[in-house]
Amino acid sequence: MKVLCIAAHPDDEVLGVGGTLAKHASEGDAVEVMLLSDGEMARHTTVTPDVQDRRDERRREARDAADVLGVSGIEIHDYWGNQLDDVALIEIVRDIETKIEAFRPDTIYTHHYGDLNIDHELIARAVRTATRPDEDSTVDRLLSFETPSATEWAMPTADTAFQPTVFVDIDDHLAQKMQAFEVYRSESRDRPHPRNEASVRDNARLWGDKSGLSAAEPFELLLQRRR
Repeated sequence: MKVLCIAAHPDDEVLGVGGTLAKHASEGDAVEVMLLSDGEMARHTTVTPDVQDRRDERRREARDAADVLGVSGIEIHDYWGNQLDDVALIEIVRDIETKIEAFRPDTIYTHHYGDLNIDHELIARAVRTATRPDEDSTVDRLLSFETPSATEWAMPTADTAFQPTVFVDIDDHLAQKMQAFEVYRSESRDRPHPRNEASVRDNARLWGDKSGLSAAEPFELLLQRRR
């Protein structure tokens, strides 16, 4: 099986699907990650030498986290973080289509379409567009994941609620997820905040409790094809 995670910024892939990616890799699946930006330019208006150093650091962190999870390939694009709404959606779709055509994944994980973060929302739309179930498409399974501080902080409407229907047992891979999250220590926050070590671990345990597992990652199933 070939598995692709498409996310907006470094750490999204770990927070949302890190344990599941590690599980896939341990089972011999080919796992790759596509990040649309390094995320740093959401905090700046120009690229100074210090900013570029931080951008390079975040890219190194993403590669290091991928190694922890057993991800075989990671691709990081140059879109500016939290500004994808300034880009024609077709440009993002084309980049995603190019990746899909080259890697030919069976399963794709991406953001929840109702997230507060505009990049997450637009990437979800772009991925769904790029994975239209054409006859020659290799993608048979598409799932969306939650991202702490983006999914639960979204506008509380029935149309945007994250309603998971698939739960993956990550008990054997929770330690890897936490180790990968530690790589992104600069993105961690103190409590009370959902993006810290204790909260991330507790969230996996909570979803496990809700689904009859010791630790789990939740997903909303967007596409399932059986051939």
